Amino acid sequence: MLFRRKQKSLPVRRDVSGNWISALPRGKNQLFETVVRRWETTYGMMSVALDEALSLRARGQLVSARQQVSIVAELLVRLAATLVGACDAMSDRGRHVSGLPVVAPLNVDFFRGDTAQSAASWNGLLHHVLLGDRSRFFHKLRILSGTVQDVASEFCDAAQDISDGISIQPGACWTAVDSLHYDLSTCLRETEVVFKCFLRALPNEQVSAFSAKLDAPAPPLRLTSARPRLTRVSA
Repeated sequence: MLFRRKQKSLPVRRDVSGNWISALPRGKNQLFETVVRRWETTYGMMSVALDEALSLRARGQLVSARQQVSIVAELLVRLAATLVGACDAMSDRGRHVSGLPVVAPLNVDFFRGDTAQSAASWNGLLHHVLLGDRSRFFHKLRILSGTVQDVASEFCDAAQDISDGISIQPGACWTAVDSLHYDLSTCLRETEVVFKCFLRALPNEQVSAFSAKLDAPAPPLRLTSARPRLTRVSA
């Protein structure tokens, strides 16, 4: 044939790893770095406060340790609310995006607590049952958001028991806050990956509206106590 019809080049379909390691366009990368920096700043302060609380307890300074763990809980709730807000923003904006990114299911081995491991297991199960990347994307956001809320609720329960000195097993409460902090860290990393992949798929004309949604104050986190209060025992 002397003449051939020029074929349109198809967009590159990357997997999760490819989307994560590849650089974003300048404007989207600026938004990504700005938002993630806010998350990491709160997470950093929370981690430092928890390390200090654990150190105070190890030195026998129990009153100071109890006060410190209350600060940790406040920072954790602040971060959790922001992450839930980000998941909601991606879910809302995602309904207007045709080519949503591929997502990987949560890995049970990356979590320590029963609640987070159960959520990851459920996500992994439905990931292979749901048809299409679109359904998997929205399902992962729902699981991430719910897991963050549940982890925050459990952390606040344990932290309150420590702070009030009412835990029958104070050692178990301290182990719990350390484990739940680890699980929230995993949720943070997962959210960052989904966020970057979503930005890559987001049409340029929608970036401004999405950015404004992320900048809006996060609504208060819905915390639900998972268990009854215990009788007072010195920690």
